Amino acid sequence: MSKKLIIDLATLPDEGKAVAGELDPTLFDLPQGDARPVGPLEYDLYIQRFSSELLLTGRLSAPFEFTCVRTLHPFVQTVVVEPAAVSLEIADGAEIDASEALREEILINFPSDPRCDDADEPQQCEIDPRYLAVDKPVDDAVETRPRAEGDSRWAALDVLKNTDSDR
Repeated sequence: MSKKLIIDLATLPDEGKAVAGELDPTLFDLPQGDARPVGPLEYDLYIQRFSSELLLTGRLSAPFEFTCVRTLHPFVQTVVVEPAAVSLEIADGAEIDASEALREEILINFPSDPRCDDADEPQQCEIDPRYLAVDKPVDDAVETRPRAEGDSRWAALDVLKNTDSDR
C-alpha cells in the first residue's frame, strides 16, 4: 500500500491508461474527534492527458468511522465516489502527485449528517425517547434544563412591535 499516487507523464501513453490500487489511510490526516479512516483509499481510475490537463475518471472509495448525529454511536460507512472525475493542471515537471486531489474528492463527499442507518451494516437509528420533549414521561431520570422567566432580551423587540402598530 503506497502513501502517494505519482503519475509519470513521460511514460503515460497518448491514449491514457488504467490504474488501480490503494493509498494509506494516514493520507486523510483528520483532526481528533472527527471521522476516522478505518481502511485505505481504494482507486480504480483511467488517466488521460489533454494538453495542459490531466483527467482521472473512475471510482474512489474509503471506509470511515463516523458518529451518528441521532444516537451518538460510532458506525462504519464507506464513502464511495462513482463516477469520480478529477482534473489536475499539468505544471512543469515529469511527475504529478494526485494523492491530495483524491483525498479531497473523498472528503467533500462525506455525509453532512452521518446516521447509523446509512452504515455499511445499518443499525437501529432512533433517538432515546428520554431526551425528547414531546410526550416525555414525568418519572424519567433526565433533568429538564431550567428556563429563564421573562427573557429581557426580547423586551426591546416588543417595544418596536408596539410602536409599529400605533402607525
